[in-house]
Amino acid sequence: DEQGRLAKLNRLLNQQSMARLAPREGDRVLDVGCGFGLFAHEIADRVGGAGRVVGIERDPAQIEEGKRLAAVLPSRARAEIRQGDAYAFPLRDDEWGTFDVAHARFLLEHLSRPAEVVAAMVRAVRPGGRVILEDDDHAALVVHPAVPEFEALWRAYERSYEAGGRDPHIGRKLVSLLAGAGVTPVRCDWPFFGACAGSETYDAIVTNCRAILVGA
Repeated sequence: DEQGRLAKLNRLLNQQSMARLAPREGDRVLDVGCGFGLFAHEIADRVGGAGRVVGIERDPAQIEEGKRLAAVLPSRARAEIRQGDAYAFPLRDDEWGTFDVAHARFLLEHLSRPAEVVAAMVRAVRPGGRVILEDDDHAALVVHPAVPEFEALWRAYERSYEAGGRDPHIGRKLVSLLAGAGVTPVRCDWPFFGACAGSETYDAIVTNCRAILVGA
């Protein structure tokens, strides 16, 4: 059930993420913390046969489930998914500094040392390449009408990040992380992730919020 929820969430987000990523034909793309790899496979479709996509994921179970999900994709292109840690990219010496794009989504919020990972992403791209960070600021969630019980749970969820040495508000700091890694930030954007009753995405959004709180 949890894997199915994450896969559905990926599908909801991928269209917005792809529009911001805007991969070009022939691009070499590194997707760090790629989860099931579904987005990595979509990127592979965009960059074509002349391009290349390498996804990095730590969890073997997610990689295996990703293989199962990818088997039914209509796309011909396939990303290469490697098992590895965000603090130690599984790249060969001759791969560093060769990628056109390095991308991470919903990864930095789970790390106690996000700056190290951003610095490694910068090292992975070629001169003039792009580093794209997508992550949450959990304080940005607003519901109306207000539901005090839900909001109390959500604030407790935020504190669980802090108790584990992670940052629930990392999303507002992405530009600073890029600047701290020695690159020039050029754009900041905010894909909308919400819904109202009657929207086709409503059930998925509510189910996601519930799963987050149950898990916490």
